[in-house]
Amino acid sequence: MQKSSLVFLKFTRVTRRKILLSILVVMSSNPVWAEGEQKVEDDKGVFNIVVENDIFAKSDRDYTNGIRFSWISSEENMPSWSRSVANILPLASSGRKRISIAAGQSMFTPEDTVSKNYLPGDHPYAGWLYGSVGMVSDTGNTLDNVMLTLGVVGPSALAKQTQDFVHDAINDKRAQGWEHQLKDEPGIILTYERKWRGIIEASPFGLGADITPHVGVNLGNVNSDASIGATFRLGFDLPADYGPPRIRPSLPGSDFFIPTQELGGYLFTTIGENVVARNIFLDGNSFKDSASVDKKYLVSSLQVGAALTYGETRVSYTQVFTSKEYDTQKHAPIFGVVTLSSRF
Repeated sequence: MQKSSLVFLKFTRVTRRKILLSILVVMSSNPVWAEGEQKVEDDKGVFNIVVENDIFAKSDRDYTNGIRFSWISSEENMPSWSRSVANILPLASSGRKRISIAAGQSMFTPEDTVSKNYLPGDHPYAGWLYGSVGMVSDTGNTLDNVMLTLGVVGPSALAKQTQDFVHDAINDKRAQGWEHQLKDEPGIILTYERKWRGIIEASPFGLGADITPHVGVNLGNVNSDASIGATFRLGFDLPADYGPPRIRPSLPGSDFFIPTQELGGYLFTTIGENVVARNIFLDGNSFKDSASVDKKYLVSSLQVGAALTYGETRVSYTQVFTSKEYDTQKHAPIFGVVTLSSRF
């Protein structure tokens, strides 16, 4: 087992119960919160690009690549019908509302990509092509997010074609076993999540520090799971966002950001626990025989990274470590995340 995996597993075993207890205490207490909602509605939307790839960990296995494009509306230009919809969703009524639209693709491969044969016990080949629509509500202290995602798993997701194109472009070998990927299946995921943000000013250097607990649930034939965790940040202009975005089913930060100064940035660490009822990329197709592995029902994660905002632009990098996701997995997954966001 890799040294980094051993360190991560030791960390999660020793500390995760204490950390989760601390999260529950923060969520049930009355910390000193940040300033409330914006007095003036924000008039700018945000475009995001998120790229997740295990090349940052010098590997090519399991969850190997994901890309997501998203647009989130301004607060000022919300259509009248959306306010009626917001009233029937589990969103904070006092929060500023935004509509979000996203599209993306994720791909998964076994560790052995040379063999053309079916590989029992190794991660199945799989692709996921999807689009999402949702709404967020931001009170300044809490962020609610409701999202509906529709897509397709299987050859129609075009993961093989995408990976072949990229590998050809960088003169890398193609994976040889895509004929064993999961079969075509329409996918649906309904997501709800909430974040609580508490700000504590640190002196004498003018730094801010915050703890942002989160809870969330995904329901659908692609992913059904529940998550709890928290993000710890240290830096400048923390009220600008709730952390950098991620690709689902992970709980992302916020697709939008509202800078209050020209230059801001922070270091962050996120810990989390995920209880998994269904993961189609491990369990296999819902109604057809397909490749599959025996998944683990409890998965821990640790993320570390940095984000920088300058004017109307935000960039971030995150290194993600998770515990093993299925019984026969040889190495705990490690991958990197690069995000680029722009307000306009």
